[in-house]
Amino acid sequence: MQYEPIKRTLGKIFSGPLFMRKLFYFILDIVLLRTWHVKRALKSVSRYIPYNARILDAGSGLGQYSWRMCRMNREWIITGVDIDKEQVNDCNNFFIKSGFSKRVDFIAADLVKYSEPDSFNLILSVDVMEHIKDDERVFSNFFRSLQNNGFLIISTPSDLGGSDVHSEDEKSFVAEHVRNGYSVKEITEKLSSTGFRNIETRYTYGKPGNISWNLTMKYPIKLLNISYLFFFILPV
Repeated sequence: MQYEPIKRTLGKIFSGPLFMRKLFYFILDIVLLRTWHVKRALKSVSRYIPYNARILDAGSGLGQYSWRMCRMNREWIITGVDIDKEQVNDCNNFFIKSGFSKRVDFIAADLVKYSEPDSFNLILSVDVMEHIKDDERVFSNFFRSLQNNGFLIISTPSDLGGSDVHSEDEKSFVAEHVRNGYSVKEITEKLSSTGFRNIETRYTYGKPGNISWNLTMKYPIKLLNISYLFFFILPV
């Protein structure tokens, strides 16, 4: 199933009046279970980074996590990076209209090539690594881009059915995924080999999370791949 065209279409639908985009972010916060885990991780890490921290939203997509972070702390400087120029322009326009453009900026770049040595106190990457084949190159870029004692938060599908894959013969139902998911061992070893230390890795979805993912992501995406008319009866 194609996910990116649907995401791009939803972004366009909610790119008009400011309240529409804010409503979209609010819906995503409620519907997407991973958002709850990301919020918890951000709150935990925020105690250890400077008040005026520089943050990289790596694979910023629709900009919902940059929106959350810029309101968590009014002094944080946030850079969103995404390979999709259209989404980058859309996010910049929204944040300009919202009055946050002095602290939040989006640029179009490939994370495989993007590196800003010793620039960031925190890097956040949500649902990105499953789309990038050369993941170790990206992890290496992340490490170089972090300042000393910086933090990296990654949320990505796991090998326990995270991409709706439950056996070696199955493939992710999302066509854009280049891997089905990471095991704790694999992602820990890859992060360690690129320089990271004090790595904490855990599975965040249990059976309730899997049910939630099916109801709020898998089946809605399948229906929207059939027709966008289903948008009017879906939660997102």
